Amino acid sequence: MTPSLAELIRTFTRIGLLSFGGPAAQIALMHKVVLDEKRWVTEPDYLRALSFCMLLPGPEAMQLATWIGWRLHGVKGGLIAGGLFVLPGAFVVLALSLVYAAFGDVPLVAALFTGVQAAVIAIVIEALIRVSRRALKSRESYLIAVAAFAALFLFQLPFPLVILTAAVWGFLRTSAPARDPAASPPPAALVRSLKAGAVWLSIWLIPLGALVLLAPGRLAEIGIFFSKLAILTFGGAYAVLAWMAQEVVEDKGWLTLTQMMDGLGLAETTPGPLILVNEFVGFMAAHQVGGWSLGIAGAAIALWMTFVPSFLFIFTGAPFIDRLTHMPRLSGGLAAITAAVVGVIANLSLWFALNVLFSSVPEVTLGPLYLSWPDPASLRLLPAAIAVFAAAALLWRHWSLIWVLGLSALASALAALV
Repeated sequence: MTPSLAELIRTFTRIGLLSFGGPAAQIALMHKVVLDEKRWVTEPDYLRALSFCMLLPGPEAMQLATWIGWRLHGVKGGLIAGGLFVLPGAFVVLALSLVYAAFGDVPLVAALFTGVQAAVIAIVIEALIRVSRRALKSRESYLIAVAAFAALFLFQLPFPLVILTAAVWGFLRTSAPARDPAASPPPAALVRSLKAGAVWLSIWLIPLGALVLLAPGRLAEIGIFFSKLAILTFGGAYAVLAWMAQEVVEDKGWLTLTQMMDGLGLAETTPGPLILVNEFVGFMAAHQVGGWSLGIAGAAIALWMTFVPSFLFIFTGAPFIDRLTHMPRLSGGLAAITAAVVGVIANLSLWFALNVLFSSVPEVTLGPLYLSWPDPASLRLLPAAIAVFAAAALLWRHWSLIWVLGLSALASALAALV
């Protein structure tokens, strides 16, 4: 049964408001609502679409929502479903960004965020465990994960190079079947797909070009950075957070490390994809040089450059899901990327832990190796205690993420008051 547009709007407004807990929980929520309750799509189609979305860079849950809307009502339905999946969280993140910019330096508020930062360590470790269970199925996948971790943490190789190398390795290691002429897409579908691609590529890149030409400076830099990030976010937001943090903190100086980790904590507490942390980064980067109005513009640009590419990928590639999801070499490349992402998230976990738990983390160079070696005397006892509590609550007791973040923030604030 095909729903009306009004029913589609109501349903995805509900999903957008309830989509807490990361992509696994969001995909499960959509399955429950769209398949079990509404019966709008079939299980095989849903699973093929999910496999296709996992092949793409960007937030797979938002892309899956876009595909559901496209399947039911074409481009209009895709825009409604994908947009409503993102917008509730985007408004919340913008509001929290405004509050953070106004009050983030107040000692009590800073103490609250100290607890959030400590809890984020446990959250990232939980993500590492979850992804590793799904991705590490063979000896080769374990080796890829270890190599990715070493490349990033020990040799500080660029994140894009690590992901590209894993993709090429997986692609070449997988044998290709004989070509089936019947599997070729019909010419009319190919023409429609190329037209959709041209339209959405223009919607994505023409505003970027206008920014570069008409507003050179911080807003153009934000647009370029998040456009580049949009095509590199294989494996979810956690996979690129360490690289993004390094770029915006160490290379560009847009945010401090504390602000970056606070932004991740804020994004964890809101509905919608975790990559909404990009909106916080865009706001803070622009607010730093131009105040509130420029900050809001920076947030809007970060959102546009992060999510418009997902519409491009879905509206261009959705007609060929059956063909693409049955290409073994693409699947092999994705499997290798997913294994590498385990090493990437392990690097992120260790990087966060060192910088939250120790106030001094000097870098030691040993030939080609770059080691972050914390000073044991600089251990921060309160964040360490909160991180242990958060890890126990999440990994052992399986408490709600919102409760863990709230209690961690409260414990830090009470300690500051005492």
